[in-house]
Amino acid sequence: MRFRDRREAGRILAARLRYLRGHEPIVLGLPRGGVVVAREVANSLHAPLDALPVLQIRIPRRPEPVFGAVGEREVVVHNPKAIRAFRVTPGELGRATRSAKIDLACHAALYRQGHHPLRITGRTVVLVDDGITTGATVRAAIRVLRARQAGRIILAVPVAPLAVLRSLSATVDQTVCALPLARLDSVGAWYTDFEPVDDTEALRLLAREPAETFLAQAKRA
Repeated sequence: MRFRDRREAGRILAARLRYLRGHEPIVLGLPRGGVVVAREVANSLHAPLDALPVLQIRIPRRPEPVFGAVGEREVVVHNPKAIRAFRVTPGELGRATRSAKIDLACHAALYRQGHHPLRITGRTVVLVDDGITTGATVRAAIRVLRARQAGRIILAVPVAPLAVLRSLSATVDQTVCALPLARLDSVGAWYTDFEPVDDTEALRLLAREPAETFLAQAKRA
């Protein structure tokens, strides 16, 4: 099974989440690709959609591995396995984490554009991404949602490794995955069309016009 694109993946997830109609859930997508999937879920559930800015921690000398993630409310999640495997020093990790926090502030400003985040206290939240590999980004997002006192968290992703899903299931109330795999090296390999999603497209799906000043700041970051 492969997904034609993120929109098809979102419609498949939406079919599995149909039972939430009438329960007034809130759908949150992880920028940028997760917002495309989340838009389809939100449309199907007649639910409000918002973005949940979270950024991966990467190190210039090792641009591919994900060494963790940062989220709003000073949330930081590290990936000890990758840190050990690539012998990342505490100094490198500290610099990369601080850099990610600065970038996150720019991205959060871009996606908020003066809007307050949707109030999720006590509400059912469907957290959506276009796929999971290490789980660091999603783990940071879940911690942000717990800090914001979400009532119930449902993690919904098209594709993810089974071991990571099992680990994440202990931190949420339910996981929904269309394609759980024994091994997953690349999310994009399971899509026919996995073209990058830019901020302008994600903002359009959130029904927000891309403010030029915010876009310029994000590009500089």
